[in-house]
Amino acid sequence: MYSVIIIGAGQAGLAAAHALVRKGITPGEKMLVLDGNDGPGGAWRHRWESLTLGSAHGIADLPGLPMPRPDPGVPASDLVADYYGSYEDTFGLRVRRPARVIRVDGDAPGPLTVTVVMDGQCSRLQTSMLINATGTWTHPYIPYVPGIDQFSGRQLHTADYTKKEDFAGDRVLVVGGGLSAVQFLLELHEPGGAASTVWATRRPPNFVDRIFDNDDGSWGREVERRVRADTEHGRRPASVVRNTGIPALPRYLEGVADGTLVSRGMFTRINDSSVTFGDTDLPDTGQDLVQPDSWRPFAEGHREPVDVLFWNTGFRPALNHLSPLRLREPGGGITVVNEVEVVRDDRVLLAGYGSTASTVGANRAGRLAGQVAARRLAGMH
Repeated sequence: MYSVIIIGAGQAGLAAAHALVRKGITPGEKMLVLDGNDGPGGAWRHRWESLTLGSAHGIADLPGLPMPRPDPGVPASDLVADYYGSYEDTFGLRVRRPARVIRVDGDAPGPLTVTVVMDGQCSRLQTSMLINATGTWTHPYIPYVPGIDQFSGRQLHTADYTKKEDFAGDRVLVVGGGLSAVQFLLELHEPGGAASTVWATRRPPNFVDRIFDNDDGSWGREVERRVRADTEHGRRPASVVRNTGIPALPRYLEGVADGTLVSRGMFTRINDSSVTFGDTDLPDTGQDLVQPDSWRPFAEGHREPVDVLFWNTGFRPALNHLSPLRLREPGGGITVVNEVEVVRDDRVLLAGYGSTASTVGANRAGRLAGQVAARRLAGMH
């Protein structure tokens, strides 16, 4: 029986393991780290080749080992995989992979049982504490739109993207108002990309004037405060873009000016080879749009021919394996206090959920989860 099992070896999971090692909990003996990937890197391992660590994307240094200055010409998937792998080796974390966790169960106050598939065999492992750090990448979200099953073209999600050349000559409908949609629209307009693109969003694109990484950290704290209000009341965390917005970077503003980053509203029906746009009248929020030219909806009933539906509609927390523990509230969320502590089961800690699902927050959550787990384990003896 283990003292603590960590599920997930992304940023939050590695930070948690590091915190536990510092408390004297030995990897592979008292602590076990399970990861579903074939190698290190977490979700970054699966990012598309053109994504680099630049102005819009970056990662925070893991505790105790700064990342070497990233080469902007090297794919982020390679850089982060190498960095995380070095981290695991430096601190001797002995991550077991690929390890697919199927379920976690066990009546309180007894131990938890983790059912996991490793090396082609199903095993049942027992642990006193569980830190869940599975993130969201494995649970892409695609909303239901009438006719979605009748579409004869190609459909894919952010998680499926590889390169712009896969869309050469296609009419592509990019769905979603976040940074991924913005960056894909720009990339698909480069030579070798799509023949044409249309951007569909439910709301006007949320461009913001403020700097994302302002020195005093007030922007990040405000975003986390809003998300934390959801998780502390058992509500599902709101989407990232609703809380952060789109930075008004020069490249993005050029995309608005040339018509690339202009939302045409949202479609309400999917046909065989087209979509039909609906009514886009929105309630007055009392706020002026930062980039009003980015919102020019099609008229209701407009039919737009489409070859590819490219869903950039976000992800949901990968928590299905925790279902037997009945952690969710009636509204579908999990009540979490002090950022990582699950109210319904004090044997379970969530790292990288809700307000800590960011590159900065995941580090903090991992450290907190490791410290809380060590403290609770000490109280058991």
